[in-house]
This record gives sequence, structure tokens and C-alpha cells, in this order.
Amino acid sequence: MAGFHIEHFGCRAARADGEAIGGSLRALNENQPLASDVVVVNTCSVTAEADRAARAFIRRAHRENPAAKIVVTGCYAQRAPDELARMDGVAAVVGNSHKALAPQIIFDLAQGKSQRGPVPAPFISVKSLMTGGPAHAPVWADEEFAHTFIEDAHLAPGAQTRPNLKIQEGCGNRCTFCVIPLTRGPSKSLPRASVIGQVSKFVAAGGKELVLSGINLGRWGRELSESEGGTLAGLVRNLFEQTALQRLRLSSVEPMDWDEELIALLREFGGRRLARHAHLPLQSGSDAVLRRMHRRYRPWHYADKVASLLRAAGPDLTLGADVMVGFPGETDREFEETLAFIGALPFGYLHLFPFSARPGTSGWALHAELPVPKAAVDERMAALHALADEKARAHRGRFVGREIAAITLRTALPLAARGRSAALSENFLPVELDGRFEANAMLLARVTGLNADGSLKARIGS
Repeated sequence: MAGFHIEHFGCRAARADGEAIGGSLRALNENQPLASDVVVVNTCSVTAEADRAARAFIRRAHRENPAAKIVVTGCYAQRAPDELARMDGVAAVVGNSHKALAPQIIFDLAQGKSQRGPVPAPFISVKSLMTGGPAHAPVWADEEFAHTFIEDAHLAPGAQTRPNLKIQEGCGNRCTFCVIPLTRGPSKSLPRASVIGQVSKFVAAGGKELVLSGINLGRWGRELSESEGGTLAGLVRNLFEQTALQRLRLSSVEPMDWDEELIALLREFGGRRLARHAHLPLQSGSDAVLRRMHRRYRPWHYADKVASLLRAAGPDLTLGADVMVGFPGETDREFEETLAFIGALPFGYLHLFPFSARPGTSGWALHAELPVPKAAVDERMAALHALADEKARAHRGRFVGREIAAITLRTALPLAARGRSAALSENFLPVELDGRFEANAMLLARVTGLNADGSLKARIGS
């Protein structure tokens, strides 16, 4: 069977999309192999750098394997499909609006067949006509977002020991800097029965830890009927009641969506079936900057949520956040407010990134009016990286000499050659185990120290 490769860019939800496409392609291949190699590029477009990285990969893939058919999907494919369709080697562009149809489009393309079944024909967008004629490759992308969920995804503990199940798509928050509402549309949720069914199949396939993900995960179920939706906390409780999943992990949840019901679940199941890991996007610790960003919380709201989470889960909770540097108009004083705010909270890790103006957002005009000099952005990024490293090592150092629960992962060859195995702790800390262990094993390990990269050194037994 000629194979396919999926290259992932972006967030957990984007990764879940790619994993779902891969699972569906493998299912389609059971009876009829792909006729030619296919490279699927699952793109992100949250920053200009993400766009650049996707284009660079497409060029390299075409240069190194000119016979391969390159299919581009994801957020960049939705935001600028015609731009990608004109790139050499690209055989099709499938936006997020048609992601559910991507596996069949890719399969038919690999077979050299015309589209069949429920897959609509590609079209030439109005944008392509306005910018100099039709795109080179066929494009599936529109603003209806009618085909966004791959509901028959085949989740199993394969290449990803702990895969992502995306249960929510899109966002209606309209933050000043964010292009996501344009690239993924309004909030939509996978119905409760579909989620429970997929988790049950994952458990039956031998899965032990699963990550629930979404673009705005805390909004799950709000637009569905009472029988199909509800609250994220209600869904999690249903999963614990109706499946035998050993460990569930929540990906990013907005601060205002950590309600009392969800926090109560962390108190009840944290450290056992619910991972003691909370990722709350912060973006800035300055009230003035948060207001310009149109974020729906203030610094004191965020701090109150963190305090509630710590009371529920205890100090072993690993707290993570996204932080943006150089938002238009950010002053030295506002950045110092962010630095002080982060310094006062027990973060276990931070995802740091500089502001990137995206076409179509109000942040684009703000950046033109009030840009922050690159030198200042670089200096602020360096300060935050130093603080993040300090906090990560302090948090991880607390576990030296203690026993932790972990799940083994697929181990990279260089690590395996040293007689060691990769694992992830229940509270989201990277672990390097002394000894060779198969992936997908739940175990207890004693932490003996920290590696230079900050991972926990551990061994089985006392």
C-alpha cells in the first residue's frame, strides 16, 4: 500500500482534526489501497509565522517528492485557499468548512477518481476571480461551515498513545487579535451520544487516556438541544458514568468557563480519572491590555479562578497558560503588570508568543496605528521565557523523591537506545523512565531528579 503522511501545525484541536483524517483514511484503505503517495498538510493560521512554516513545508515536500499529491487543509486553507492552491505541488485545498469531507476527497484524489457520494464538486471562489483568475488546484471552502466534524473518526491508542478527541469547533468570542472566528466559524458541538460512543470505542480498542479538545472547549453543548448537549461538566460526568475510560484530560478551557460544576469535578475525580492539569489562556496580566483585546475577564477574575482550582485539586495541579507579548500599544508599564501577575501565580508552564497581526481582524488596524517595536518585543519575550523556565523548574522540583502516576508514550529512538522510555505524568509533566516500557502502560514511578531539559527522571520501584 502506498502510504500517506499528515504533517500537523497548530493547536491540539488542529491535531485532533489531523488524527481524525488519518483514522478515516486508514479505514478507507482497509479494502482498497491508495494508488499513490499523498501528503496532507494540516495548517494553522493564528500567526504569520504559522503561515510561513506551512508554505515552507509544502515547498520542501514538493521538492523532495515531486510525485506526491499534496492536500492542504486547516485554518490557512480556510483563510486563504486560493493562495495555497496556486503553489506548485498542491493537488487540492480543503478548508475547515469541508473538513468532514476531507478523507473522501483525499482518497478519491489518490485513486485518480472524480469525487463521489456526498462530496460536492470543488468551486472557484469569488476571491480567486478577483485576484487574477481560477486557482490551480481545486478548492473546497466556504463560509457556511456545514461540514466541520469528522464524526466517524477512528480513535485508537496507535501513533498517539493519548489522542485528542475534538468535541467542539469554532468560536464566537471575537477577541481583537484572533482570526479563528473567520477560519473556523461559530461554535458547534459534537452531540453527547457521539462523544460517548467515540470514547467507548477508544476504551474497547485498549485506550487508557484521552484528551478532550476544542477551539473553545468550555462552550461545548451550549447551542445543542437539551438531549444532545448541556454543559462540559455534565458531559464529563456522563463519560465517567457510562464508560470505563481510566483517565480523561481537558485541553485549554477559557477562564470564565471554569464554572463551579467543572471545578467540583476536579475536586471529586482529580488525580484519579480526571487529570490535575488546567490550561487557562491568559494573554496578558494587564487590565488595560485585556480590555483592548476584548477578553471577557479581568486579571482578578483569572486569579480567583486559579485559587478555586488549587483549592479543588491541591498544589500538585499543573497550571498552564498562553501569553501574548507586544499587543498593539502595550507599554513598558503594562508589560511589567503582566510580568508581576505571572510571577505571583504558580504556573507550571507557559506558551509564549509575540503578537502577529492577522488580516480581517481589528488587531490588524490597531497594529498599523500602535505597533510595538520588535526590539521591545524580543526583550519582553526573553524576560518571560526566563520567568517561565524558573516557574517550571520550581513546580517540577516539588516531585523529586515522590511517587507519581504516569502513562508511557511512544519513545523516540535516541532515548530508547539509552535504555529509557518516555512517559507523561497524570498532571502533565514530561517523564524519562529508567528502563524500556511499551507505550500505553499506566504505572507508578518514583522521581529521582530533573534532567537538563526539565523532564522528570524516574524509575519503577523504590
